[in-house]
Amino acid sequence: MDDLVVVDQLCKQFGSLKALDGLTLHIPRGLIFGLVGPNGSGKTTLIRVLLGLLAPTSGTVEVLGDRWPAISQRARIGYMPQLEGLYLDLTVEENTLFFASIYGLRGGERHRRIKEVLELADLADRRRTKVEFLSGGLRQRLSLACALLHEPELLLLDEPTVGVDPQLRQTFWQYFHELGAKGCTLIVSTHYLEEANHCQQLALLHFGRLLIKDTPAAIRIAAGEESLEKAFLKLSQEVSRVH
Repeated sequence: MDDLVVVDQLCKQFGSLKALDGLTLHIPRGLIFGLVGPNGSGKTTLIRVLLGLLAPTSGTVEVLGDRWPAISQRARIGYMPQLEGLYLDLTVEENTLFFASIYGLRGGERHRRIKEVLELADLADRRRTKVEFLSGGLRQRLSLACALLHEPELLLLDEPTVGVDPQLRQTFWQYFHELGAKGCTLIVSTHYLEEANHCQQLALLHFGRLLIKDTPAAIRIAAGEESLEKAFLKLSQEVSRVH
């Protein structure tokens, strides 16, 4: 299994704040890979660096075989931001048309993909509804649909289930597993440790540093705990004592 993302000694500072502190991480191709940690652990910063939206302070980053910034590879990457990136005064369909044009989809291919992603997100019957009139959960579904339009090889999802109800959260993870089965690599950030069990591999982050990277089961065993939440607390406390 080859690595789709390679991060080596990555540091990102904002003034005196170290958002990422010497992070080294290899993410294999073909997995649902979770970035787990509380707010401020560096998850969103790492995703933005992988996208080429932030420049590293030091260290190196490779995405899809290219060194940062891999602008030529962005057409192969999908991104669902933590904060909603939709246009509220446009309809559901108009938002998908806009993002399809950005991704270079034209003609029959654009029509096919819009139809497919709206059906996937169960939004086909709301295609003429303005986004401002949608609930938060429906907006999250549309944001995911827009990220999937160009059938990305790598999908970056920054806390995609924040603020959604448990039933929709379960639906989203069903989507993610279906995408993974089709060959898409997903990097999903979350601070919901109970849903991190859906990931095939996890990286637990703590103040911009990597605590551990392994399968959920192996992380629980390494920490000697029955749950990921207890494992994270134990590992983070051990690191805090060292530093």
